[in-house]
Amino acid sequence: MSSQPVNYRDLTQSVSAGLATLKSSTPEVMKSFSELGRAATANGVLDKKTKELIALALSVAARCDPCIGFHMQSLVKLGVTRQEIDETLGVTTYMGGGPSVMYAASAIAAFNEFSDAR
Repeated sequence: MSSQPVNYRDLTQSVSAGLATLKSSTPEVMKSFSELGRAATANGVLDKKTKELIALALSVAARCDPCIGFHMQSLVKLGVTRQEIDETLGVTTYMGGGPSVMYAASAIAAFNEFSDAR
């Protein structure tokens, strides 16, 4: 985790711009990745919000700020509550220890940022 706070809106926009380059240079790869994401997060036995909470937990565990940003953005759009985020981050911390606690703080910052934007 960097010593400077992350601006998740700017980060997700910046990463999206970089991904646009990949989409034009490797269209089949990026199309396949996008389709995988849609299929993996589609409503099924687990609903889309639950699947996004799992993705958020894995993003925190992997220490991936852009992943935290994109999944938090999706979760806020899906109407996630702060309590749902906190409980997900509690399990993530339990499984991931100290490094997950540090990135859990980043996930809260992303939640606050995207929630304030609504």
